[in-house]
Amino acid sequence: MTLIISVSGLRGIVGEGLTPQVACDYGCAFGTYLEGKRVVLARDTRPSGPTVSGAVKAGLAACGCDVLDLGVVSTPGAALMIRRLDANGGVVVTASHNPSEWNGIKLLSGQGWAFPPEIANEIRGIFESKSFRLVGALYMGRASDQGGTHEQHVEAVLSHVDADRMCRSGFKVVLDSINGAGGEGGARLLQALGCELIHVNAEPNGRFAHTPEPTAENLKGLCEIVREHGAQIGFAQDPDADRLAMVDENGVYIGEEYTLALAARQVLASRPGPVAANLSTSRMIDEVARSAGNQTVYRTPVGEAHVARAVLENGCVIGGEGNGGVIDPRVVPVRDSFVAMGLVLDLMAATGKSLSQLVAEIPRFTMIKEKFPCSQEKIAAVLEAVRGELADQRLNESDGIRIDWPEGWVHVRGSNTEPIMRIIGEATDQAEAEELIRRVRGIAERVLGS
Repeated sequence: MTLIISVSGLRGIVGEGLTPQVACDYGCAFGTYLEGKRVVLARDTRPSGPTVSGAVKAGLAACGCDVLDLGVVSTPGAALMIRRLDANGGVVVTASHNPSEWNGIKLLSGQGWAFPPEIANEIRGIFESKSFRLVGALYMGRASDQGGTHEQHVEAVLSHVDADRMCRSGFKVVLDSINGAGGEGGARLLQALGCELIHVNAEPNGRFAHTPEPTAENLKGLCEIVREHGAQIGFAQDPDADRLAMVDENGVYIGEEYTLALAARQVLASRPGPVAANLSTSRMIDEVARSAGNQTVYRTPVGEAHVARAVLENGCVIGGEGNGGVIDPRVVPVRDSFVAMGLVLDLMAATGKSLSQLVAEIPRFTMIKEKFPCSQEKIAAVLEAVRGELADQRLNESDGIRIDWPEGWVHVRGSNTEPIMRIIGEATDQAEAEELIRRVRGIAERVLGS
């Protein structure tokens, strides 16, 4: 049975780890934690969505929660509506970039962002112990449909960009929505910005036209379509539309790491202030912040909730992760592909520069990602060895260990959901990045071989 439970919720293969009973129980657990308060419910376009969503809704209602069902909307759209509908929490039925046979249940707080680990673990404990607070027939929650999410989400983004300037630019844009939840709202936004839109994989049927992870290998088709139509930019959303990858006007995939860097450049140009990013995000964000007047960059543990908390606690003007996730707290405190599209197009319109020109202005780095099997006990031993052998370097130990050298950095950490260890390194060129990775991997190999 495949069922992965983490701080953001659970996910599994439908019919195996994730069954209607599991979904109902998880709804009961969340409803118990919320003590029967109001909840927003949303889902992406996966064919299993109505079944899983219905089971979650039943569990919530059984614990007295009134459920406001948004239907098929993006994760950031759901986060926006939690606050606008004065709900106490939210559930998004999505497995993000996992294949269509998977689904998941993502939990959001009343502030619209993922719960901190201590609360997530409390909810998990209720789920695993089945210590549900069920109510009697006269006190069960009511469910009602709630429309308008796409419209309100688009309006929120438009209020923080120069739509008139973008309309004058008349960009030709290709949007690949992978037949996911971001298609309708994404098209509304781009059309409101005066774009000539070529929308591919726009049917909200959950039958993903390619592997959902928005990587170079999976977006070759988007690159070809951008070249074919002579578009200025290509955008690729993931199934729940919280991440964004981009293709430049030459049909070249530029990588998800650039999404946050370019969005931050546009925000910092008019609103200087601190920025938040996780420890595994490229140094490009540091370079952008430095160019904008040496703005502070707060580094957090990996995980959207950590970045969101840092954004809110430190008054950051923008935050995000190197996976194409941009958080603009003026709109929602979660990753948002709509915000990312609006800010990047606003930057292009403001500067009059193409995407490839803007990319060329950011110092280039090479990032390498590796992973290897490692038990929880060995993970601790590896980290202890890294700490001891590299104690003379600049270390950040808030999530595993990140080691910073002048020429680059390496982040080594254990996975929260699998018995594996991840090593991510970045430097100004491939050879240097490989050498830094080799130094840290060598320490790990000595521990694992002992």
